[in-house]
Amino acid sequence: MRRTQMRRMGLASVFALFLAVFGLAPAAHAADPAPAELTFSTDAATTTPGGTVNLSMTMTNNQTYDIWFIYQTIDPTWLTTQRPDLKYSFTGCTLATTGGSVPCSGTGPANLGGNYGTTIPPGQSRTVTLTLQVAADSGCNGNIAFYSYFYAEFSDSSNLSGGPVYTPETRVLCA
Repeated sequence: MRRTQMRRMGLASVFALFLAVFGLAPAAHAADPAPAELTFSTDAATTTPGGTVNLSMTMTNNQTYDIWFIYQTIDPTWLTTQRPDLKYSFTGCTLATTGGSVPCSGTGPANLGGNYGTTIPPGQSRTVTLTLQVAADSGCNGNIAFYSYFYAEFSDSSNLSGGPVYTPETRVLCA
């Protein structure tokens, strides 16, 4: 009985070696990118009460069709909501264009997608920057962070829902 098992294992090993040598074994490859990707960045990791931080959101179209429509929300994380002494608001919004930054519409937690402007062609990105104003009487030594969900529709009638996507944390420091 042991000889039979050894022969089977030996035969399987020889077969696997044959496949590997002649390139017939399955090859590992990177996963395809998501059809659309949302990323966040900030211009500062810390601020003080009364300060501002620019929160940039970049939507990238990795699909072979145009993005025609985006719906996006942005809400504070649970830990941010647990610090009622942290006071902040979004006070500005700009869309980066080839001609420079232009004001965009809406800075609230609903339908930020309209801020990305016109259609996003395949392989291109649009960046929207929200200005986060920390109140002068805000508490200190807490982190402010947000999360976002988005929905995108493409010109081939397909769609994508994504999220949550988290922003980097901004620490409010005492001066």
